[in-house]
Amino acid sequence: MSTPSPAPTRGLLLRLAAPLQSWGETGTFNERDTAPFPTRSGVIGLLAAALGRKRGEDIDDLVTLSLTVRTDRAGVVLRDLHTVGGGLPAARTVTTAEGKKRTGATATLLSHRYYLADAAFTAVVTTAHSEDLASWAEALRNPHWPPYLGRRSCPPEGPLLLGLVDDPLHHLVHLPIARRARPDSKSVDVVFHGDQPLDRLGDHPQPGSDDGSTPAGEVTDDPIDFHPRRRAYRARPRYQRTLTLPADRCKGLAAGYLTALGDYLTRHTTRPESIPA
Repeated sequence: MSTPSPAPTRGLLLRLAAPLQSWGETGTFNERDTAPFPTRSGVIGLLAAALGRKRGEDIDDLVTLSLTVRTDRAGVVLRDLHTVGGGLPAARTVTTAEGKKRTGATATLLSHRYYLADAAFTAVVTTAHSEDLASWAEALRNPHWPPYLGRRSCPPEGPLLLGLVDDPLHHLVHLPIARRARPDSKSVDVVFHGDQPLDRLGDHPQPGSDDGSTPAGEVTDDPIDFHPRRRAYRARPRYQRTLTLPADRCKGLAAGYLTALGDYLTRHTTRPESIPA
């Protein structure tokens, strides 16, 4: 049996929450899907925008990152129906690949776009090139272009960068959770997703549960090229693990959660970001 790789010693803590977010995986023009969790390509794109990278520019440093995501609130899937070209004069309808104009019943195109509504995630970004983390953190504090969660219509709500911290996977498990627990609950199940094995998560083994050491599936979200005319992605293994955590780690929503988050970062990290009240 191979020896597990050591846990990363430094990483970025991110809060990915918004009224709407969308993390496309297999979407095309007419069908824009969303994965149920933030994808590698989406987070790499977020960092690239913050750094001021144009589409088609080199992202070799970014594709080395590793992403681990905690699902605070899974949200609900929302479908938005768009129409393109309807009610316009023939000269202004949608142009086909051959350069012609659509006519009659084909002049209006329907587009189905899917979002996660009211979802919230906490994420850790690590890399073997730890010197890159500081520049990524600074870019998120002062982004070149506004950050968004999967699509430009989905700006983040509240703080995005929580900090550059030691032992980031420990904090990912222990940070306050942005959800309400039932009054009589003593524990809650929290789902984690990652592009690396998740058997390092948690303080103690949980017998009888999947330890996240083997892939739970596959997802095509590892970017090769973001150029608008030759976007390309490769498949990678998807790891998933559910941890049973104390219910008192759930701190509700809005101001109550943000206050608990700020208190945690002040007590347990050396350089917390400013969390608005």
